[in-house]
Amino acid sequence: MRATFIQWLHGFLPQPLPAGNTERLRAGIGACIGLFLTALLTHVLAPGQASWLIAPMGASAVLLFCVPASPLAQPWSVVGGNTISALVGVACLHLVPDPLLAAPLAGALAIGIMFALRCLHPPGGAVALTTVLGGQAVHDAGFLFALSPVALNSALIVIAAILYNNLTGRRYPHAQHAADKNVHATGDPTPGARLGITESDLEAALARYGEVLDVSRDDLLAIVDDARQLALHRHFNERTCAELMSTHIVFVSPRDTLEHARELLLRYRLQSLPVLDESRHLRGVIAQDDLLRMVGWGTRLRQLVPGAGPYVEDAMRQRVVALDASAPLAQLVPLLRDGGYHQVAITGADGAMVGLVSQSDLLAALSEERLAA
Repeated sequence: MRATFIQWLHGFLPQPLPAGNTERLRAGIGACIGLFLTALLTHVLAPGQASWLIAPMGASAVLLFCVPASPLAQPWSVVGGNTISALVGVACLHLVPDPLLAAPLAGALAIGIMFALRCLHPPGGAVALTTVLGGQAVHDAGFLFALSPVALNSALIVIAAILYNNLTGRRYPHAQHAADKNVHATGDPTPGARLGITESDLEAALARYGEVLDVSRDDLLAIVDDARQLALHRHFNERTCAELMSTHIVFVSPRDTLEHARELLLRYRLQSLPVLDESRHLRGVIAQDDLLRMVGWGTRLRQLVPGAGPYVEDAMRQRVVALDASAPLAQLVPLLRDGGYHQVAITGADGAMVGLVSQSDLLAALSEERLAA
């Protein structure tokens, strides 16, 4: 019982914030600039306005410049949430004469409507209360108060946030990713996505959790995936590519013929071959589909010039992937699992190729780790 009570008390302790000093300074300067520009432009655009900057804009600035990735800080949440809350506040003020009842009713209805319209914004609750309790000037403005200064303030501070956040390296608006990086071009999920946590798994977990989280679904999925990769790195970090690589390298040179490359691919039942120069530096890779692509071209060339190529350098892909022999095995997993590579070249200190790690090599290492666990 005592331990449970102490654990409950620990819930009141502030959690450490991951933001560094640079990020804190960036957010503070952004809030200052955003609020200043909002007040100035409101004063210019609505010179007769009694209040050119409402107090809830301070809370909106915290969200917009400190946590721009939050779903509660997106443009529709800010403009829609604040404006709708102001309209609710004015309606409650006219329908319920007693401010003691009108204020909490306005706050509650504003939350409900923001949920329904998917524009939940915490400062909206403050806007609803400000509308009810803001005094005679606010009451005289009526529903126009929702237009100016509320909607005008909200739109201006969102524009300031768009400019400042993107100029300082923060993506805003922070929309959901359009493309799923865990899906092949064929539409099939990658092996990691099939065996790991999927978006549907996350949706089901969030539904069971049943509370609003101040993080978007794609960001949460990215964080979980990143944590999984870090765990993988911790698990495999002590083993290097040099321990797993095969040192028997079947390769071709840039000036070898495609017929020679095809012969090696068939003889050793390989998907691709590295292309090495005289100093064994990696210049490219040639795969079975590269040979198929060059068949018609090579036939026509030999008809025009007897004895002419085509050569490996005519068909090879120059975009290759390689890892240093000292690199941890964890770096291989995303390349061979989801990256579309059948094998990864391993290079030594001088950049020369010293070995290869294939998908079957990695599978053997993973099986060994599973049996040893």
